Amino acid sequence: MQETLPLTGVKVIEFCNVAAGPFCGMLLADMGADVLKVEHPDGDTLRAWPPISDGFSENFASLNRNKRSVTLDLKNPDDIRKAKALVADADIVLENNRPGVMQRLGLDYASLSQDNPGLLYCSISAFGQSGPRSSEGGFDLTLQAISGVMSVTGEEGGAPVKCGVPLADFAAGLYGAFAVAAALRRVQQTGQGAHIDVPMLGTTMAIAALQTSEYFGSNKDPVKLGSKHPRNAPYQAFECKDGYFAMAAGNNVLWAKVCKVVGIAGLVEDERFLSTTLRAANQDALRILLEKEFVQQTPEYWLEQFRAEGVPCAPLNSYSDALKDPQVQHMNWIQDIQLPNGVKTQTFVSPLRFNGKGQPVRFGPPALGEHNEAVFSSMNKGLEACND
Repeated sequence: MQETLPLTGVKVIEFCNVAAGPFCGMLLADMGADVLKVEHPDGDTLRAWPPISDGFSENFASLNRNKRSVTLDLKNPDDIRKAKALVADADIVLENNRPGVMQRLGLDYASLSQDNPGLLYCSISAFGQSGPRSSEGGFDLTLQAISGVMSVTGEEGGAPVKCGVPLADFAAGLYGAFAVAAALRRVQQTGQGAHIDVPMLGTTMAIAALQTSEYFGSNKDPVKLGSKHPRNAPYQAFECKDGYFAMAAGNNVLWAKVCKVVGIAGLVEDERFLSTTLRAANQDALRILLEKEFVQQTPEYWLEQFRAEGVPCAPLNSYSDALKDPQVQHMNWIQDIQLPNGVKTQTFVSPLRFNGKGQPVRFGPPALGEHNEAVFSSMNKGLEACND
């Protein structure tokens, strides 16, 4: 018997496009919510992003499993009425338009909550629903730039570099899903909904707590350090024979083990390296000393040696390497999924487990408007009855 998922019975209407909002919706769908994705007749922009497998975007598939899809032209008054009818008995609305767009459509929280006072309405935007930048749009790149992320990403003295993973988009989606799930508890207790404002600028800066606190404590901007850490050493990617590997020894016990593995026990007594703080302050000199030994052996050799001593270390994986990692296989995080065109592919599922069990892929991503007939046929009958 299938165990009931945490959000089973929760109805979500998603008016979202591309990444942040759809990711938020998928997190809720993975937990069992019935997520109905409302798309423009041309479809979510992400549907056109490669790689395309026989006409269907695998990028879109990665953010829209376990959802249904209907199409509405929100410039059409009849379709606006349909949208309002969908929300009438919904628990949650997700939207990631610029502030003001949903209000102009009459689909804002103030309008919809009149008939559905328990509605949770989550708005994800670049800068939030109010303030001097609220009318500005933004993408992951521009949010990484303005939030400070790019100022600490890359090598010292190098050109501006963004994080290769769109962390601004996905941080906002995570915060949105967390806020909605938490607020559901209050709705259960009071019956009163809420408008949740998720600004990407704020969520991106919030996950940079170590960087902002560094500035508050020192009145100095954090800087680019490549793979190094401002307060720990050795704690970075090291060059060795035929490649690199990552190793993190963030305390004195681990540091002693590093010296043992490398065979230079005298470094333990070196005044430059007696504490974590001192090692961090002198980490360039430390790296040179360590890499002089590391270049004698391959990454595989050093990883084996450090793992044997319990020193955290890792290969510099490509994604193809990471997806083949035995831990990934053990956790069953890669599962088969079928696209609407019949093509079978794979996807990385929710990494969370409840009582030792992962969250299932109940169904694959929807075709554009796949559920129009099922959703709107009963609605149309109801509207016809009202008109009679």
